[in-house]
Amino acid sequence: MSSTNHHSTSDSATPPALVRRLRPLPNLIFASRWLQLPLYLGLIAAQGVYVWHFLLELFHLIEAAFGSQTALQTLVNSIGYTSNIQVTHLNETIIMLVVLALIDVVMISNLLIMVIVGGYETFVSRMELEGHPDQPEWLGHVNASVLKVKLAMAIIGISSIHLLKTFINAGSYEIKVLMWQTIIHVVFLLSALAIAYTDRLLSTSHQDH
Repeated sequence: MSSTNHHSTSDSATPPALVRRLRPLPNLIFASRWLQLPLYLGLIAAQGVYVWHFLLELFHLIEAAFGSQTALQTLVNSIGYTSNIQVTHLNETIIMLVVLALIDVVMISNLLIMVIVGGYETFVSRMELEGHPDQPEWLGHVNASVLKVKLAMAIIGISSIHLLKTFINAGSYEIKVLMWQTIIHVVFLLSALAIAYTDRLLSTSHQDH
């Protein structure tokens, strides 16, 4: 009995196996992933610029709603709105175009968050967000393939908003511009479908093995 207790005590006191240290060259190559850190910090700065742009456009929209002609003209110039009559007040088309522009900023901002958080988690270092109440649901099963599909879907959403803005303000564009924007959107859609289909084939292949 005493011998058994002695062996169990010594086994429990054994320290866990240490992580094997990499050789100098593989360690240098693996550490090179941290070179991506300035890129993600730069995207965070770009996110700040988008937030500032969103707040500025929203402020101009509120000012124009209260009758500011300067804010109204700023909005008209920013959305590229043209009309045969002089614009002296907000109309439904201008409001819709401005709101779509704000939605566009939000969707691009969401895309930035996916790239920053998902890319850092996948390619640089674990963020150890398990158990955090604000952990994104999609981050728990993200990898390079899933991130690629999500980015493709986000790009389709952004392209859809741009296309809708163009169609609402179609009088300001030539037929050739409308046609090419539609073609480009369809290409984005087909590309996203191809990426999703390829990812599904790869997943099925891995499950079979």
